[in-house]
Order: sequence, then structure tokens, then C-alpha cells
Amino acid sequence: MSPRGPAYTDAVVVEAPRQRAIRITAAIVGTLACVYFLFLAGVSVVMRQPPQTFGRIMRHVPAPLMMIVPFEPMWNAARGGRLRVGDSAPDFTLPRSDKSGDVTLSGLRGKPVVLVFGSYT
Repeated sequence: MSPRGPAYTDAVVVEAPRQRAIRITAAIVGTLACVYFLFLAGVSVVMRQPPQTFGRIMRHVPAPLMMIVPFEPMWNAARGGRLRVGDSAPDFTLPRSDKSGDVTLSGLRGKPVVLVFGSYT
């Protein structure tokens, strides 16, 4: 008779192989999901940096890795801005095309100005 009582027996609980596989798979999927969302958060922070900083960081990211990033929606959210129709354009300074100096948008106040953003290449 056992010192713990007549009905008590020492038994070892063995986890079924299927349950163990499910538990390990869930742990792996959970870990990968956490890593993915941390990566997306990091990309989102980088997208909010100035263009030079963004380019300097992103040139080190392999192109295949960027295939798992919803780049366009994240870029639009990061760079969408807060301007609404009717708001004044933010002031900026750019070099003149003939390199004779700089031009500032606020210096052209009262004159017609056309802003064209894009690439001609």
C-alpha cells in the first residue's frame, strides 16, 4: 500500500505527439507573427524619417524582404500629410535650375505659382 493512500499511484503524464506538434506549431507561428509586426512597425518608423535618412536605411533592406510589406498603404499613411483643400502650401526653399541661388515659395506670394511634383526621367 502506498503511503499516500490506497488509490494513489505514481503515473507519468505523457503528452500525445499530435498535441505536442500543435503546441510547437502555434509557438512558431506566434513568434513569426510577432517578428513580422515588429518589422512592419520598424519600417513604418523609417518611412516617417526625412527622405535622405529613409533612403540611407532602406538601401540595406533586401528587395525580396520588401515583398512581404504592404508598402503602398504604409507609405500613404506615413507620407499622407495633413493638408486639406484650401490650405496654404507649406513654405520651402529649393535651388534654382541655373544654380544662381535659391528660390523660396513664400518669396513668390502674390504671384501665380505652379507646383509640379513628379519625375521627367
